[in-house]
Amino acid sequence: MYQPPQFKSTDAAAAAELMRRHPFANLISTDDTGFPYVTHLPLHLEERDGKYILLGHVAKPNPHWRYLQARPEALVVFNGPHAYQSPAIYEDRQRVPSWNYVVVHCKVRAALIEDPQAKDALLKKLIGDHEPAYAEQWRSLGEDFALKMLAGIVGFELEVTEWACKIKLNQHRPESHAKLQAGYAAGNADERELAAWMERLGLKGK
Repeated sequence: MYQPPQFKSTDAAAAAELMRRHPFANLISTDDTGFPYVTHLPLHLEERDGKYILLGHVAKPNPHWRYLQARPEALVVFNGPHAYQSPAIYEDRQRVPSWNYVVVHCKVRAALIEDPQAKDALLKKLIGDHEPAYAEQWRSLGEDFALKMLAGIVGFELEVTEWACKIKLNQHRPESHAKLQAGYAAGNADERELAAWMERLGLKGK
């Protein structure tokens, strides 16, 4: 992605936090014709031996797993909070609107997970991320039902080989920070989260 230096973040902890807070990602590969193919799905982030590993699954009828099998290299995009930026934050009226956002792009290498026990372990990690209490219900459904459900999905492990984090919060315009941060702090959920990122980066203005 386009990365002006003022928006480029090399903070691995910030990237991991964004991936965990916004786990619903875009997995992008190419189909058999070479055209981009996208699946929208939640992913579980793990850190192993200093590397990021993403775990997920698709329905077996979804051809994406076959594309990953044939061409393991893919792209994952995590979209964090985003919001409009009004030119009203400037005293100077010769300004234009913009958009602020936080994103992480991950170049990954995929390995399929087809063993039922391994897929069950993967699902329990995703359940743990989103509804830990459901784990007991999943265990109570019975082995036959569980195996039937597991047969309907293909899991995968995505090893992150490169990542890029972009935090676009008008860093290069310090005269705007006070009004921008105050406006976002009083706004919707995405705007409030951007205000928190501004505070984290010390972009509160004077």
